[in-house]
Amino acid sequence: MSSESLERIARNKNVARAAARQLSMEQLHKLAEVIGEVIEQKQDEDKQRQQEEAMKERKLAEIREAINDAGLSLDDLVGEQPKRRRGRPPKNANKS
Repeated sequence: MSSESLERIARNKNVARAAARQLSMEQLHKLAEVIGEVIEQKQDEDKQRQQEEAMKERKLAEIREAINDAGLSLDDLVGEQPKRRRGRPPKNANKS
C-alpha cells in the first residue's frame, strides 16, 4: 500500500470504511494494534524532539547570558565578514 493511499484513507472516513470491508476482523484488530504502536512511537519521537529543542533553547539562553555578563556582543565574537562578489564580472572588464 502506498503512502498516497494511506493518506487518502486517513483523510476520508468513507474511503477507510471501504478499505476495511476488504479485511477480516482479525486483520482489522492487527491493523489497529500496529497503528496504535505507530502512534505511540510517533508521540515518543515528538516528545523527544521537543525536549531536545527545549534543551537547546536553555543552552542558547545561558550562552547569551554569559556573553552579556562578559560585556560582549555578538559582533565582538563574529569577525568582519568577507565581502562577496555577486554575479559574474562584466565581459569587457579586462579590455582596456
